[in-house]
Amino acid sequence: MRCRNICIIVLIFSFLTACGHFSPTPSLYEKLGGEKGIASIVNNLTKNIGHDEQLFHYFAQSNVSRFKKSLILYLCATSDGPCQYNGDSMQQIHDGMDINERDFNHLVDLLIDAMNETGISHPIQNQLLARLVPLRKQIIYR
Repeated sequence: MRCRNICIIVLIFSFLTACGHFSPTPSLYEKLGGEKGIASIVNNLTKNIGHDEQLFHYFAQSNVSRFKKSLILYLCATSDGPCQYNGDSMQQIHDGMDINERDFNHLVDLLIDAMNETGISHPIQNQLLARLVPLRKQIIYR
């Protein structure tokens, strides 16, 4: 009986010890560097757009600080961060812009460049891009 009690105590202790070492998988938000990482991506993307002749005309009349704040919130929410995006839908934002596939793909390239500049690894970039892919149909040819 005493041996059985010792075995039960050892099993319980082992179980509790194992639970204490469990660390949950970080969210995509955390993998992107949290608020600081996402802000860096958005700052780099904004800089890249500002120097890009192909895309700049889409953003020429934009309020840059509002664009940055909104995109940071959107990426934060999309990556399971603590933010809640309550802005316009992607379709509402892009209605009337008639963005073609070439320009959309070029913006994706600039986003990838921005993530590279921020030091985001390719597997993490792919996770974010996979979450953004469904937006394509809400953005092009609107």
